Amino acid sequence: MIPFIFLLQFTVSVASTSLNDSSDAIISQIKDGREQRELDYFKLTLQWPGTVCKGTDSCCSSNACCNRSGGFADFTIHGLWPDYNDGTWPSCCNGTSFDEKEIHTLLDPLKKYWPSLSCSSSTCHGGKGSFWAHEWEKHGTCSYPVIRDEYSYFLTTLNVFFKYNVTKVLNDAGYLPSNTEKYPLGGIVSAVENAFHVTPSLACSEGALQELRLCFYKDLKPRDCVQTDSQNGIISSNFSCPQYVSLPAIDPSGNIFKFVDSSRQYPSA
Repeated sequence: MIPFIFLLQFTVSVASTSLNDSSDAIISQIKDGREQRELDYFKLTLQWPGTVCKGTDSCCSSNACCNRSGGFADFTIHGLWPDYNDGTWPSCCNGTSFDEKEIHTLLDPLKKYWPSLSCSSSTCHGGKGSFWAHEWEKHGTCSYPVIRDEYSYFLTTLNVFFKYNVTKVLNDAGYLPSNTEKYPLGGIVSAVENAFHVTPSLACSEGALQELRLCFYKDLKPRDCVQTDSQNGIISSNFSCPQYVSLPAIDPSGNIFKFVDSSRQYPSA
């Protein structure tokens, strides 16, 4: 395990270096011969494994839904996504392919805190690869110049995840994994707002909380996730969520799913 202090110090260095270089401020990504507009902010998207795995009817050897031994009472990382203030986002911004060797020193925390809840994922180059490959190629490549390379992308994401511990915030507020309880959506939002002084964005599936998103300025300081539109005003930040939501617990026995080698793909986000 990499010490959290090291992660924090390194990420601050990465962010400050890129932001202080005035020449980087005007650099855009190039995609298919077109200039790629620089991101406006980041969205750290967390997923609730109990909801994601409950909706998975098959699993494979690389699917973390098959391994219930640890980490499934906590949110795990989906990805760190560059976004625009107008509600759009960049993707697949250059030809840089994922190379696991670049992050070999981060594999232990990545396996624990950023597991794949799918069997395979689409990449930006017409094939299938790991969940990490999907997130780097689709989202990480669009993080320049704030985040410059694959290693920095994963390290920075882990760092922000550790610093803004949503699971602890909700647990401290009494929101615990349960297959019987339902919790007020407003209470969950308020707990996050009280802890980090910003409004998160939530997404649900069949009444269960599936994703919780925290947003950050380019210097990685928190900001509200609620977007504004000059014509339509505020855009809702909570998608498909009822007034009361569940946080499903996962059966540690692992008897819910049959072990099937599958090519089931992860959602395209």
